[in-house]
Amino acid sequence: MLDYPDLKLLINGEWRTTSETNPVVNPVDESVIGSTPVASKSDMDDALAAAEAGFKVWSRTPAGARADVLMRAADIIRERVDEIALSNTLDMGKPLGDSRAEVLRCGKILEWDAAESLRLYGRVIEGPEGYRNTVLRRPIGPVVAFSTWNFPVSTAMRKIASALAAGCSLILKAPEDTPSGAFQVARVFQEAGLPDGVLNLLYGVPEDVSAYLIPQDSVRLVTFTGSTAVGHLLNKMAADHMKPVLMELGGHAPVLVCDDVDPVRVAELGAARKYRNSGQVCTSPTRFYVAEGHIDSFTESFLAKARSVRVGSGLDTGTEMGPLVHARRVEAMTDLVTDALDHGAELKLGGKRMGNKGFFFEPTVLANVPDSARIMREEPFGPIAILNTMASLDDGIAKANQLPFGLAAYGFTNSAANIDRMVAEVEAGQLSLNTFDTSLPETPFGGVKSSGFGREGGAEGLTHYTVVKNVGHKSVIG
Repeated sequence: MLDYPDLKLLINGEWRTTSETNPVVNPVDESVIGSTPVASKSDMDDALAAAEAGFKVWSRTPAGARADVLMRAADIIRERVDEIALSNTLDMGKPLGDSRAEVLRCGKILEWDAAESLRLYGRVIEGPEGYRNTVLRRPIGPVVAFSTWNFPVSTAMRKIASALAAGCSLILKAPEDTPSGAFQVARVFQEAGLPDGVLNLLYGVPEDVSAYLIPQDSVRLVTFTGSTAVGHLLNKMAADHMKPVLMELGGHAPVLVCDDVDPVRVAELGAARKYRNSGQVCTSPTRFYVAEGHIDSFTESFLAKARSVRVGSGLDTGTEMGPLVHARRVEAMTDLVTDALDHGAELKLGGKRMGNKGFFFEPTVLANVPDSARIMREEPFGPIAILNTMASLDDGIAKANQLPFGLAAYGFTNSAANIDRMVAEVEAGQLSLNTFDTSLPETPFGGVKSSGFGREGGAEGLTHYTVVKNVGHKSVIG
């Protein structure tokens, strides 16, 4: 069996085992490949104390020294890209090349945040003679971060890098389904010279960990990436204790395909992106609204590309799409397809589990799906695409905006006027025009409406981990 890391908690610089553990299951063949420790109340108390002490050290560390640690971490993660990518693929089943790309992206995130930490400038506001105000950005304090399972390395890194760059300590609650990514990242920071207690890693029962940590007085910010439903619960919990939050929640990304573009090319690009990471991407294009005159050629091209997707183990050469992360996702896909067909949708491709071993689901295409179907209101978070028509751009924008989600949206047009309309009217935190790329380390990422608030990445992502402090200073007492 391929080597899988011996997972442990990291508390105050020490790796810790626990008496209670949960199995880690390979989604390709359902074999048990490792175990995840379950943090006790005592472990969480120790992590809180460590984060509080670590904050006192790290917040007083000069920005240049903090940046040096992040840059060393970037070097180490690149040196270990193959090791980290392998364990990530064993967790998720995703193609090994995709895992390598995720790990390498972490290096760029670290470099951006390291450089941006040197640009957390304040400003001076002149007042009456002998009086001035200095506005400073100070680290907010110890952070509790909840990362998600679909990009377990880069999601953890985005939270850690920004928090550390701003001068915060943190407790990272990592996902149980794909636990090795956060463990590998924590190892990298320890070897990069991060002081003990600044980064602490926990695993455990999600509702128990959140219910215990969030109310604690020492916790000053809660950041979460995951489903909208869980985000609402954590947000309410944080509000009860006056804790600010950074929420990157689910989406249900619309794609507007206007009548002035090549539908064949857009369909090819759309299908390639739809089945990336088995559709388990919060920005995955899902609701395709195609100009009526283009729907036939668009559908034909989309189906051709979808049929060509090679499904298998992420360790196999040539695999383009791996399994879903666990059996519950397979059941969810099956239920959504059944419901859509019951409401009159057309099944153009796929629609069922592949084989009887592993959590594979066919690349699936539904057409003419009515708004009454659940999948038009619930993010599938899997390899299902919806191909519907739009009578006009007005119609498409209305359909794009009709859901309470607003994370990512896409538009394809060669018309400057259409672009202006979409920029002004499409409700999304991320709008990509004539491309399915959504973000870079230097750009802010986040949603509107029920897709969350706050931003990760870019200058905005770093400032979310700070508070504004105004200092009034008079040169003479009186």
